[in-house]
Amino acid sequence: MSYRLDLNWPEFLERYWQKRPVILKNAFPDFVDPITPDELAGLAMEAEVDSRLVSQRNGQWHASNGPFEHFDNLGETGWSLLAQAVNHWHTPSAALVRPFRVLPDWRLDDLMVSFSVPGGGVGPHIDQYDVFIIQGMGRRRWRVGDKLPLKQFCPHPALLHVEPFTPIIDEDLEPGDILYIPPGFPHDGLTHETALNYSVGFRGPNSRDLISSFADYVLENDLGSEHYSDADLTCREHPGRVEDDELERLRTMMIDMINQPEDFKNWLGCFVTTPRHELDIAPVRPPFEQHEIADALMNGEVLTRLNGLKVLQVGGGFFINSERLEIHDPVAADCLCRYAVIGKKELGNACQNPRFIAELTTLVNQGYWFFDE
Repeated sequence: MSYRLDLNWPEFLERYWQKRPVILKNAFPDFVDPITPDELAGLAMEAEVDSRLVSQRNGQWHASNGPFEHFDNLGETGWSLLAQAVNHWHTPSAALVRPFRVLPDWRLDDLMVSFSVPGGGVGPHIDQYDVFIIQGMGRRRWRVGDKLPLKQFCPHPALLHVEPFTPIIDEDLEPGDILYIPPGFPHDGLTHETALNYSVGFRGPNSRDLISSFADYVLENDLGSEHYSDADLTCREHPGRVEDDELERLRTMMIDMINQPEDFKNWLGCFVTTPRHELDIAPVRPPFEQHEIADALMNGEVLTRLNGLKVLQVGGGFFINSERLEIHDPVAADCLCRYAVIGKKELGNACQNPRFIAELTTLVNQGYWFFDE
């Protein structure tokens, strides 16, 4: 299955991206849902899939996390079932993400799918990431407010809501419509007719996440062992004060750690290819031999990348699933990052490079790429 997204990307990025919300009518013409409610319910019963049920009864909010054993006694109104990273586990749904690959892969978070009955929703809230909400079957009304300071509160320990807001968008979505919401804009969706919604999220790290992850990298790699030194120390008139030059020296020590280009690149490559949700990785048993991979490619077969797998070039290095790997053919390494499906056309002479075929065979046997049945 493939999807055609009618969107003028340069215009969209200039006018709306991280600036203001917008409804894109009929952006997916003749939209067909890639998943059924029963399939989504099945995923929510799997331990590997992050899922939750959110409901409102008699003015009280309730939320619970999966996996779920059954969905009895929910009633016909007032609840929603949500599953994260459906693109990792359901190939037809993963096709919905591909039209968004004009945006950087490293910014993509996941595809969340929600099924909601009339009156269902998760309540008014604010997200700190960019999201494209695609309307599938049914109808939902979306209200989006302006990016203003608003109080947040918890109606339930698992929910964070925002106080009432004045909408700048208040409109029903129909199948194939997209609502784009930048970070920080309050929004609320209420279901009119039993509906499926697909949220393609793009997340940017905050400074706390970056510093925490880099600190972990420093510890894991036993870096930063150099101690503070002050061979130019003089007698201190005020021993209870850290002098400005000492403060600056300590700050410089920390900045110098980040300013090591190779370490920073290696850390960042691992950081941005680490998935936030589990992947459906299945190592090949029995493993392929190198000649089998080479013969298949030369005979026109293609390899498909595992859904949700992050494969990125960072500063000339090749990173996959939080690891740096050495791919000795730079053209082939570029193909692995650029294309979700690779074959003889994309790889060219690399198909006859024994060293690259050996590296590719290892990746295939790890379950990172696979031949279609």
